Amino acid sequence: MPISRVIVNSSPLIVILKSQQTQLIPQLFTEILVPSGVIEEITTKNDTASKLLPSISWIQIVEVNIIAPEVAAWDLGKGESQVLSLALQNSEFAAIVDDRAARRCGQALGTTTIGTGGLLILAKRRGLISSISPGIQALRDAGLWLSDNLVNLLKQQAGE
Repeated sequence: MPISRVIVNSSPLIVILKSQQTQLIPQLFTEILVPSGVIEEITTKNDTASKLLPSISWIQIVEVNIIAPEVAAWDLGKGESQVLSLALQNSEFAAIVDDRAARRCGQALGTTTIGTGGLLILAKRRGLISSISPGIQALRDAGLWLSDNLVNLLKQQAGE
């Protein structure tokens, strides 16, 4: 079953905004939730992402007042905790998180997780882009650290 509904954490949203690949998210997904804590994390900085965020009409901001105890036990950041708690309550949503501990937490709790690099693979599989290589370079240029091994794995998964 293809992923069509997502909850996005701050770092994937920031690098997608900074890398000028924002248009991919609403093309890939029908419903995009962003917890209020993630919005706070992004807007407290005075950078490209915080300036672009108010112009994005396709995100749905959601208040998350309670962190699930099983997520809280992982001692993650505010945004990751809100994203994963919301995903735990809404199993039809995937969590877009890059933080390694957050991804492990999501996987341990049975939540579907996807990283920013995985968005490019989805975009290629759905015919929105012809190659993930330019997108990967744009993510790196925007400040996302991707090891060479991970880049090679992403390219392999994308058939490149």
